[in-house]
Amino acid sequence: MERIQKVIANSGVCSRRKAEELLINNKVKVNGKIVNELGYKVKSKDIIEVNGKIIRKEDKEYFLLNKPRGVISSTSDEKNRTTVVDLIDTDKKIFPVGRLDYDTTGLILLTNDGEFSNIITHPKNKIEKEYVAKIDGVLNKELINICKKGIVIDNRKVYVKKIKTKKVNKSSNTSIITITICDGKNHEVKKILNHIGFNCLKLKRERIAFFTLNNLGSSKYRKLNPKEVGKVYSLKKIDKKNEI
Repeated sequence: MERIQKVIANSGVCSRRKAEELLINNKVKVNGKIVNELGYKVKSKDIIEVNGKIIRKEDKEYFLLNKPRGVISSTSDEKNRTTVVDLIDTDKKIFPVGRLDYDTTGLILLTNDGEFSNIITHPKNKIEKEYVAKIDGVLNKELINICKKGIVIDNRKVYVKKIKTKKVNKSSNTSIITITICDGKNHEVKKILNHIGFNCLKLKRERIAFFTLNNLGSSKYRKLNPKEVGKVYSLKKIDKKNEI
């Protein structure tokens, strides 16, 4: 028997967090009856419906994409703009793991494995995400220390794990920096830079955990191998308080 939100997530319908929202909002049925209990356990023969549709288990797929500028980190777009899913040749219902802004480029993972997605995105696992940014100005030690000590953004404290200057252009008064965070809320890197007085002119994500672009061209992608998937699962931190 497995927890229902895990089964839903592993079916490729959505992430585990989204599955929990659906449960709370009475959008899930087991054998024809509404189930809204988080952690409810189901058997392999149980019929599970999500939003009126019976879910089916499907083979898991995992992709690493170098997202170009002007592509939406979503499964669909009401304005008919290109999404990251559109760039992947698969018949599986994959979705992006986290997101990158419309004008941000670089590494993004896609899968139909909700548990995999949850490991990468859940704050408790402290997965590093490294970015390269072009800013209008030059960092100094004082600003670097402010970032590392933690700054308040959207009523919560955010810590920068690493931040350093790679290159300075004195004539244009711009810099290329690297910044590593373990969080990943919307526009987080841009908000951090704005907080310490810089505009983010360009932003590219170059690493998530041990994944790197490794010379993968813009709009190009590759499949993850079983060893890489297993390594992600090894990054999961067990919450002993909630462990059953």
